[in-house]
Amino acid sequence: MSRPSARPGAELARELSAVLRGEVRFGAAERTVYGHDASNYRQVPLGVVKPADLDDVRTALALCREHRVPVVPRGAGTSIGGQAIGPGAVVLDFRRHLGSVLEIDPQARTARVQPGTVLDDLQRAAGAYGLRFGPDPSTHSRCTIGGMIGNDSCGSHSLAWGRTADNVESLELLLADGTELTVGGRLDARERAALRALPGRTGRLHRDLQEFTDRNLGTIRQGMPQLPRRTSGYPLDALLPEHGHDLARALTGTEGTCALLLGATVRLVEAPPARALVVAGYPDEGAAADAVPALLPLGPLTAEGMAADLIAALLAAGPRPPALDRLPAGACWLFLETGGATALEAYQAARRLADQVRREPTATVALVTDPVEQRQLWAVREAGAGIVTRLPGGGEAWPGWEDSAVPPERLGDYLRDLRALLRRHGLRGVPYGHFGDGCVHLRIDFPLDEPQGVLVFREFLEQAADLAVSYGGSLSGEHGDGQARAELLPRMYPPDVIDLFGEFKRIWDPEILLNPGALVDPRPLDADLRFVPATAGRPLPLALPYEQDGGSLAKAVHRCVGVAKCVDPTTGVMCPSYMATGEERHSTRGRARLLAEMLRGMAVPDAQRARGPIPDGWRSEEVREALDLCLSCKGCASDCPVHVDMATYKAEFLYQHYRHRPRPLAHYSMGWLPLWLRAVSRAPAAANSLVRSPAGTLLKRLGGIDRRRVLPVFPPETFTRWYRRHRAQQPPAAGARPVVLWPDTFSDHLQPNVLRSAVEVLEHLGFDVRLPAGPVCCGLTWYSTGQLGTARRVLRRSLRTLAASGLPADTPVVGLDPSCTATLREDLPRLLGADGRPLAARTRTFAEFVDEFAPDAPLPRIPLDAVTQTHCHQHAVLGSAADRRVEARLGLHNRVLNSGCCGLAGNFGFEDGHFEVSEAIAERVLLPEVRAAAPETVVLADGFSCRTQIAQLADGRRALHLAELIARALRADA
Repeated sequence: MSRPSARPGAELARELSAVLRGEVRFGAAERTVYGHDASNYRQVPLGVVKPADLDDVRTALALCREHRVPVVPRGAGTSIGGQAIGPGAVVLDFRRHLGSVLEIDPQARTARVQPGTVLDDLQRAAGAYGLRFGPDPSTHSRCTIGGMIGNDSCGSHSLAWGRTADNVESLELLLADGTELTVGGRLDARERAALRALPGRTGRLHRDLQEFTDRNLGTIRQGMPQLPRRTSGYPLDALLPEHGHDLARALTGTEGTCALLLGATVRLVEAPPARALVVAGYPDEGAAADAVPALLPLGPLTAEGMAADLIAALLAAGPRPPALDRLPAGACWLFLETGGATALEAYQAARRLADQVRREPTATVALVTDPVEQRQLWAVREAGAGIVTRLPGGGEAWPGWEDSAVPPERLGDYLRDLRALLRRHGLRGVPYGHFGDGCVHLRIDFPLDEPQGVLVFREFLEQAADLAVSYGGSLSGEHGDGQARAELLPRMYPPDVIDLFGEFKRIWDPEILLNPGALVDPRPLDADLRFVPATAGRPLPLALPYEQDGGSLAKAVHRCVGVAKCVDPTTGVMCPSYMATGEERHSTRGRARLLAEMLRGMAVPDAQRARGPIPDGWRSEEVREALDLCLSCKGCASDCPVHVDMATYKAEFLYQHYRHRPRPLAHYSMGWLPLWLRAVSRAPAAANSLVRSPAGTLLKRLGGIDRRRVLPVFPPETFTRWYRRHRAQQPPAAGARPVVLWPDTFSDHLQPNVLRSAVEVLEHLGFDVRLPAGPVCCGLTWYSTGQLGTARRVLRRSLRTLAASGLPADTPVVGLDPSCTATLREDLPRLLGADGRPLAARTRTFAEFVDEFAPDAPLPRIPLDAVTQTHCHQHAVLGSAADRRVEARLGLHNRVLNSGCCGLAGNFGFEDGHFEVSEAIAERVLLPEVRAAAPETVVLADGFSCRTQIAQLADGRRALHLAELIARALRADA
């Protein structure tokens, strides 16, 4: 019997912790992070459970039932309708531990998976047999099979391989009352009778479902629209006799409201060995949609639409991808993919499609057969969900009317009317999507932070729903309903069908324990919005400008819309701490959610703030703890589709958090390291003796440095002292063009050979290498520890020193360390505004300078094998194209590692409490690759941090700066 609890959260957390093997998290940070998905909604749960196995799922559900606490299953949390969150619920995170591919049966072409299995993991396992799972949403690198089943996800290849519902063989279920059963596909009369005869709750369930169907045959047949992409409401028509009473299909798309998924067997399809891509250009999206029906009989695998405003949003967000050069003339494009057993077969199919496209006089066409170019073009389409959250003019755009669907033959007219509806409401958006299935993705600039914005939001959604229904369409074509659209279901279905949805839910879950408020008895679509009106509270005084976000940190953190590229652990720089820990709060998305909740609390009245999970504002320990493992790698600033810049937000938070308060020891030891190194340089031998003595352990403790880290050896002479001797002995050649070499602190005081090598190379190329008139510093150590006032003073002094050098204002400045160079290029203008822009504009990396100012100068041939570790800040801010061109001139056989961050990240890896994470990040790719490299293979790493991490953890391997490698070759040729 259920029993209430005076303190259900605390008592339930204790009971769960006592019996579960997995994590039980009822703290404020976890509740905040799991209170959001990729929707507009915020619903703070009671707690989070990350079950270690299926027994944990069973036990957690039983205890929640006993405490009358609702349960919400969750995969990657990329649901756009709000169906992966629930107020006061326990969220079950299946992705954390229940993500195994259990079996691939290549003969039957099936796979058995756990609910938290990431789609790409299934694709890799199936790919070994030439198979794949058909549906492929753009979040394939992190979305889970359980989530796809919950939402009936589709993707771009649904033309060929259908929706998830078309690819489910059987589902292993756990009902709210603890009953377990497996349901499969189509059943004949004898099989249905056998199910009715089963004993207990299972038999009663089947009897109720079959009686429910028989009693409502006419209503179901007449009330369910037939179109390729209908994922709104419950798919009750799967229960009809003519559809075989298909329970697996009937439960696909029910958003976790009927049963918990313990496992699934899914069907696989044969992946075409070869593919080609036809890109067809049209004058506008309506013309592109009008062209689709004539193309579908030719059997394309995809018919994806993408308009010029999506390209404009992409260009506004970052550099122009070279793949865009392959787009033919037009303002909207269809991506029509073909497949075949051979490249010729795929090409011939593409040619037939291209010929059909050309029958339309206004159409243009390009045929792309190169696999790399195809992947680059598809990457543009896949980034759409993130890109279009920022419109070309800089405005914010939100989900809400995200994936409506109409019959494909009516899509062109629907798009024209939808555009007209947007104009009537003064709204803008960027439509794109699965034109072959009549499904349109659209993010809209709803003014949700304005007092009347919620009224605009509701009015538009109601009218948009009526518009879609008037075209015989569905409110949702692949993302499900959730809170965003469930309230609108009566506009799509007659009242008796809505009543049937409620009855169907109660057959499975009579106590309404599973994801209540989704689909049945829904919460209002304009409740629980995560936005705070701009008029609430006073503007926060901030230390950094946030020019791209109107000076608002709240707008900056709301860039995160939850598409969760940061929780893809397989590639890229973002997000190293998540890759090491697997914890959502240590992802870019998790940190953005925590900062948003903190700022929300600071904007609402005190009584409301006290009820929130993060009531302490800038003093929040939950936010500080989550940001503590942020490496400030800047990977999110480049890899995140909406360019969330957590390194900047962390600097702001640390500045505010420790303002007028004592700081961690590491902020004094490593934050002020440039000054300590300058002092040490006066007596390096004595300093070396001290750090190698027993006193070195005490120094680490006093400095907040991990005891396992090796303190550096101080060279007998700094670079700047060597340079003065060098210049006195070897004056520059007459007429040589001057260039300023920036003597960054770490190279100058710890690895002067890097700077000396750069001088050697640049002088060999005919340049007059100059130094600033005195000591300079980029201020990064102060910036990254949030000591922003000091960072500003240091940079202003450095600018004065540089100006005192007497060189022309356009003299190039070359930085050797990527982190220092990136700080001058990006953070200097952020801190000093217009005063910092001239230096930022003339700052170059070593490779950029050689490539730009000495493009034809002879370089030594270095026909060696090499592997390169790219510094995070170079990846995110500076780019590496010039490095690749210089390496080509050298004849270097280089392989750039897909290793992401090295894990040291300046002071991060040295700080006490960070060693394990730092090492885990390095061990993910970098260290195994370096150890496996042949002894004669050169290891290149321009970053001081990267070289230090390799030196300390890679079993004696040493990495070189590119300047060192070239200088070594020059000396060998002399």
